[in-house]
Amino acid sequence: MTNTAAPYFPSAAQWERCAPQAAGMSAAALDAAMRFADASECDWPRSLFLPDGRYIGTAYVDDRPPYDSVLGEVRPRGGVNGLVVRGGRIVAEWGDTLRADTTFSAAKSYLALLACIALDDGLIRSIDDPVAAYRNERDRDDGFDSPHNRAITWRHLLNQTSEWQGSLWDRPDSVDHHRQAGVAHDNRGKGVQRALQAPGTHWEYNDVRVNRLSLSLLQLFRRPLPEVLRERIMAPIGASDSWQWLGYRNSAVDIDGRPIVSVSGGGHWGGGLFIASRDHVRVGYLVHRGGVWNGRRLLSEQSVALLKTPCAANPSYGALWWLNTDRALFPSASADSVFAIGGGQHLIWLDPGHDLVMVVRWVERTRCDELLARMLASILPTHGGETT
Repeated sequence: MTNTAAPYFPSAAQWERCAPQAAGMSAAALDAAMRFADASECDWPRSLFLPDGRYIGTAYVDDRPPYDSVLGEVRPRGGVNGLVVRGGRIVAEWGDTLRADTTFSAAKSYLALLACIALDDGLIRSIDDPVAAYRNERDRDDGFDSPHNRAITWRHLLNQTSEWQGSLWDRPDSVDHHRQAGVAHDNRGKGVQRALQAPGTHWEYNDVRVNRLSLSLLQLFRRPLPEVLRERIMAPIGASDSWQWLGYRNSAVDIDGRPIVSVSGGGHWGGGLFIASRDHVRVGYLVHRGGVWNGRRLLSEQSVALLKTPCAANPSYGALWWLNTDRALFPSASADSVFAIGGGQHLIWLDPGHDLVMVVRWVERTRCDELLARMLASILPTHGGETT
């Protein structure tokens, strides 16, 4: 049954809870799904360092020396935790959802929100403009000067189809050549240099290129990106002050005479976004509600639509958000589901058809689809659509 009332939004101080039955969900099935999540904790060590001393962020994707060294801060991880929000209210919560934990590549989805703000503010005139056209001479940055890189657009960077060539923060783009991502992947060929293709034609999960996007956005805003995010997104949605977004020890650049750290798009080499699940789910709920928070538009309709527009080279990918086109990513989830995903595994799951937002962290990636299936199975048949 469709809800015609105005959507509920939590305040910074209080988030209303709703009993599962009142939200159209089975309390027993929901409890079973949470217990399944707890029983499916990933095998990553709590220290995030393997017994042989390797950092899991580089070992997970088979980095080879010298590119397996840590460049940014690493903190021990927490345990499995999560929240389920339906109709805007918390229906389930378990584990330590207030711990500001690393989130690996889910940070990429936050970079996408900053790109949306740049679009909405006119700092980016068109998503299909070449990034080279936005060069600021004060930055002494030749990253888009080569004939190959001059063809790269903002859309290419956001879709991970840029094929940008170069080195950034002591990491060449080739370190992530042949890298695969998603629920199932084989990274045995990762790091083997290949011939580059035309920008926009080849999809590759490449953290060097995502970090290049981060630097380019910093050069547009001319302010620390975490500062922009806090002002434009996190404060308006009532997020806590516990989150931090870090770069690397070597990623500070001069912006108008001031050294500013360019943040990383994940924890591949350390650094990245450290954030609590309670804040994660607020961000997910903002995107779920189309960029509007309690009557205030924080992101335009057009920019939110960009996040969810399938990439031609990979229909399971939008603008640094994952899509479930043809249910290829998670067969058990709805085809219109949208995800922020980070290694470990971290999920922000938006299911518009069921008016559901879920955050779950540190669940073994091969068990995520079954977890989603169990969550959907907890929805009572008479409440298959939006809650009443």
